[in-house]
Amino acid sequence: MKDKHSLAMVLLKGRTLIVLALLVIFFSLATPNFLTTNTLLLLAKHVALYGILAIGMTYVIITGGIDLSVGAVVGLAGMIAGGLIQKGLTLEFAGVTLYFDVPLVVLITVAVGALIGWLNGIIITKFGVAPFIATLGTMYIARGFAMLHSNGATYSNILGNAALGNTGFDFFGSRILGIPVGALILAVIAVVSAALLMKTTFGWHVFAIGGNSKAAKLSGVKVNKVTILVYIFSGICAAIVGIITASQLEASHPASGETWEMNAIAAAVLGGTSMMGGIGTISGTIVGAFVIGVISDGMVMCGVSEFWQMIIKGLVIILAVIIDQFQRNMEAKMALAARNEAKKEG
Repeated sequence: MKDKHSLAMVLLKGRTLIVLALLVIFFSLATPNFLTTNTLLLLAKHVALYGILAIGMTYVIITGGIDLSVGAVVGLAGMIAGGLIQKGLTLEFAGVTLYFDVPLVVLITVAVGALIGWLNGIIITKFGVAPFIATLGTMYIARGFAMLHSNGATYSNILGNAALGNTGFDFFGSRILGIPVGALILAVIAVVSAALLMKTTFGWHVFAIGGNSKAAKLSGVKVNKVTILVYIFSGICAAIVGIITASQLEASHPASGETWEMNAIAAAVLGGTSMMGGIGTISGTIVGAFVIGVISDGMVMCGVSEFWQMIIKGLVIILAVIIDQFQRNMEAKMALAARNEAKKEG
């Protein structure tokens, strides 16, 4: 019986990799073009977007929170970057328009994402608003500002002007040695965020808050400060995704990123991050992002309706949470059985 439980736990812990392998096999059989170089490069571009968003979401969920605003921040970030490149920043009182180079445009855009994350953190920690409600509100605010930025219009051909010194934005949508820049950015963020989460005091504090915030506070953890920093990080990740998306499309649309928060949540949960908080890994989230990417691209190649795709993704999230709860219950039972056996031997 013990061996069976051990085997079940191994399968549960490796479930995301198993699912990913099965999906790759299925779609490679269902559509002959699935494993071609072009398809895999397209998949890498999509996984990069989902993965970066999901990394920020992983931090948030580990603390026991949720961030529904990330999809809207993607749209707002793209509009800010696109607007700064195409129209610049007009100072009405001075009668001048300022144009910024690409690094400064990126810095301003990321700062806006951080600001929205900070706002989420303040609302949650200082005013005691539930994360779901707080981030739902900022989701609407961010999406509204994205629409107001251009009255709902798209900024197209955001390549900049050499005479204005703001060219080069298309770099984030390009490739280096055949690899999408977005995928390289994902790799850097993943390595840094994984090290931060697993190897630093800050990471321990993140887990402690998700495990038991009251106990963490009593042990000296600055719960409010860490929570705010986690939401700032999530906002920064969303802004980076907005920049990459706009660069890939060479255009900014205020509706970009719609429902992407669901992809981020799904990737994190599929990767083993517990919605109850206190459990999660960046490596698992990356695998989860690949699962979401393979499902999305595979269904498109198979001609599955977008409406069915939404239904399937919803079912995937529900199933992932159910399996996570089952795993937690099994671990608790095994721990209890081990303690009882130790008492008998003692």
